[in-house]
Amino acid sequence: MAKTQGPTFQPNNNKKSKKFGFRARKDGSILKSRRAKGRKKLCA
Repeated sequence: MAKTQGPTFQPNNNKKSKKFGFRARKDGSILKSRRAKGRKKLCA
């Protein structure tokens, strides 16, 4: 019988904010492109 995979998602807000948070977007080019486009909301 084959093994079934268990739950793999281990939520961690600290890791998440480092990757997807405002400051992470500020360092990249995402905010720059959204400002240039004229977005009302830059981040969620």
